[in-house]
Amino acid sequence: MEMQQNRGNKAIVIWLFTGVVMIIVQVLLGGITRLTGSGLSITEWKPILGALPPMNEAAWQEAFAKYQEIGQAKVINSHFTLADFKWIYFWEWLHRNWARLIGIVFALPFIYFVVTKKIQRSMIGPMIILFLLGGLQGAIGWIMVQSGLNEENLYVSHIRLAIHFIAALGLLWYTLWFALKLSVPAENITEAPTARRLSGWILGLLVIQLIYGAFMAGLHAALAANTWPTINGMWWPGGLFPAGKFWDAITHNVITIHFIHRGLAYILTVLIAVWFLKTARFPKLAGVRMLALLTVLLQVFLGVLTLLNTRTGIPLGFALAHQFTGMALLMVLVWGRFLTRA
Repeated sequence: MEMQQNRGNKAIVIWLFTGVVMIIVQVLLGGITRLTGSGLSITEWKPILGALPPMNEAAWQEAFAKYQEIGQAKVINSHFTLADFKWIYFWEWLHRNWARLIGIVFALPFIYFVVTKKIQRSMIGPMIILFLLGGLQGAIGWIMVQSGLNEENLYVSHIRLAIHFIAALGLLWYTLWFALKLSVPAENITEAPTARRLSGWILGLLVIQLIYGAFMAGLHAALAANTWPTINGMWWPGGLFPAGKFWDAITHNVITIHFIHRGLAYILTVLIAVWFLKTARFPKLAGVRMLALLTVLLQVFLGVLTLLNTRTGIPLGFALAHQFTGMALLMVLVWGRFLTRA
């Protein structure tokens, strides 16, 4: 993604950073949707007409009746009243409408920038990729929801949820990198090949950790072990990796997923501390290195608080704060990697 950084890009940079903020909000709305069990409440995909909620009592009853045909409604939410249904419908409706708003916010300024010739030729390719990533994310979201609209599945698969989540973070990463390309002067980049290589390993490990965070949310795995620092009183729970069932264990066993998610958190904290020390001699990295260390420590702290406050359900406030800080850590590390070159 080679392009010039100049003052004429200011409006485009503001546009891209607005997109970054909106994607963050969308991911958080996705977290609320999952934790409140709202994701299957809207059983139809109407890109245009779906922007409006049911407009009268008869329309609400029709939407509720369609929801009552799927397994989640019959088994888990059979006690739901129309008021209960409206509550979960709201979160899924808001999640979808925010996605529509993101599309508008990306598309209309893009058209304006093209018409006014503010976009350099070198930006066209990256922007096409940006729109393709956004469209792909929407398609993944609908495929994920559609897979749960039957009588067999009570929830959307946590694997599909993780794919949807990581695709959103990939879009966030790409948009942020694009904005940094246009806003950070070349003289602010530090030659630090060792730190850059280490940041690459950390980012790779963080992506795996975020996948396991999605597994935790998708399986409501915190309910299975709400103790810390041990997992239900054990440092190494039995049956973590049974012979012949390794892949099943690391993707479906809630205790194994707990163990991996916690272990990766500790490893990431150590690696970020090492990166913090290795970048100490680079003044231009002073802000980002301190922010990375503080963010990972806050992320671990919020994870522990989420666990310890889990009783009959996962505390939404702590869980969302934990998710937000995970995204913040990703962005800080992407920023740190951007500021270094080999």
